[in-house]
Amino acid sequence: MEYFPAPLEKLVEQFARLPGIGGKSAQRLAFYVLGLPEEEAKEFADAILDAKHSVTCCPVCQNFTAGGLCPICSSPKRDSSTICVVADPRDVVAIERSREYNGQYHVLHGVISPLNHVGPDDLAIKSLVERVAKGGIQEVIMATNPDTEGEATAMYIARLLKPFDVRVTRLAYGIPVGGHLEFADDATLMRALEGRRDI
Repeated sequence: MEYFPAPLEKLVEQFARLPGIGGKSAQRLAFYVLGLPEEEAKEFADAILDAKHSVTCCPVCQNFTAGGLCPICSSPKRDSSTICVVADPRDVVAIERSREYNGQYHVLHGVISPLNHVGPDDLAIKSLVERVAKGGIQEVIMATNPDTEGEATAMYIARLLKPFDVRVTRLAYGIPVGGHLEFADDATLMRALEGRRDI
């Protein structure tokens, strides 16, 4: 039995397809959109279509851009000898927020995940190897998540880059700032001890 008219059901279904949105959240979003004035609803729909049509991948780093090189690749102030490899464009934003990194990026658009049928050919790994092969790169920082897929992807890329005489490093992990040792799991404590440094 349908509780809503077919167009509303369809709208709820489309919102429910978004990651992290369940049935009730999808209904709330659909009702919110229905309650918008027509001009605002049109702006919302146009923003989706405009982003879909105009956002592309940077030909160098594969990060999202509105055409041509992204602002990071086109900036002469960035260190072009260092590449930070991330799985997702959102990771670039997270690292940029720290204001500690001044190099360039390479976005893979995923990680190797055999269970999800994602292999190396499905990611932007070939273009990374081509960038490094051109020369001028001194360090590649692997900044994939510290989970099984992220580790496998980092190790796979490190093996591919071995012949190019480039330093391949991995982000350190360990106890988060403000965390307590008693609540840390064994793997986190082990990584924290391995990654210790002088003070």
